Amino acid sequence: MIICCGEALIDMLPRTTPANESAFAPYAGGAVFNTAIALGRLGTPVQFISGLSSDLFGDVLRDVLAQSHVDTTPCHVSDRPTTLAFVRLTDGHASYAFYDENTAGRMLTPADLPAVSADALFFGGISLVVEPCGEAYKALMLREAPQRLTMIDPNIRPGFITDEAAYRDRLAAMLAVADIVKISDEDLSWLTGGCDPTALLGDSATQVVLLTRGADGVTVATRHSRFDVGATRATVVDTVGAGDTFNAGFLAGLDQAGLLTKAGVTAATDDQLRAAASLGARAAAITVARAGANPPWAHELG
Repeated sequence: MIICCGEALIDMLPRTTPANESAFAPYAGGAVFNTAIALGRLGTPVQFISGLSSDLFGDVLRDVLAQSHVDTTPCHVSDRPTTLAFVRLTDGHASYAFYDENTAGRMLTPADLPAVSADALFFGGISLVVEPCGEAYKALMLREAPQRLTMIDPNIRPGFITDEAAYRDRLAAMLAVADIVKISDEDLSWLTGGCDPTALLGDSATQVVLLTRGADGVTVATRHSRFDVGATRATVVDTVGAGDTFNAGFLAGLDQAGLLTKAGVTAATDDQLRAAASLGARAAAITVARAGANPPWAHELG
């Protein structure tokens, strides 16, 4: 069992009406939400922890999670509104404007966190930026990391950050205990000022760093090796959810190989990690080939 911990929101995606007017259409989304539904569609047992609203958009989120076989039992439900993210696409690449004040997801507190029973926990996204939910997820990760496999993808959105110092401190604490760190080349540059993934190993607990480089594939760095896994070729419609789907594919690959433990990841061979990263790349290629964050089902991977 994998528990995905982080935001669920409504992506308002740009569309053109039959009258040729610009409009926005609501789609269930959020980085961690996307990873959860991708895991469910790949057949991996998965739960989701977040603050969800009882409003109509919250119903949409719960319906999509259920359709993708994601268990939402651990979620905290309130009558606060759902976060909205308006998306702008430029040459297939997404930028975002978030409406997040006093929402159900943002106002999640450490007191709202459930007890968990799982092999692994995944964290990331904009839920790590703001208060009080950022501190709630940090508390959950620090609580569970000593006995469970943990993975983090910061998925940094600089335009969403209002207190950079606090955000960097929170990320530093979480990165230090993570067994697996997935990070894009742009995020690594923002975080460290460089492009060397081994900078995230250091004295931390981290055993594997996955540096994604878009169409150039992913670099896998461990404490004993470093190698590249090529991206799967695809005709890109947009990149929404690509990294999130990669995360799910990698975790699903570890689960399929029986490596979804701290000891398993530490002992994983290069071939085993390459196979997991390749599954992530194949799944991500399907996501980018269609509009919106629409991760593949297992049967679509062949």
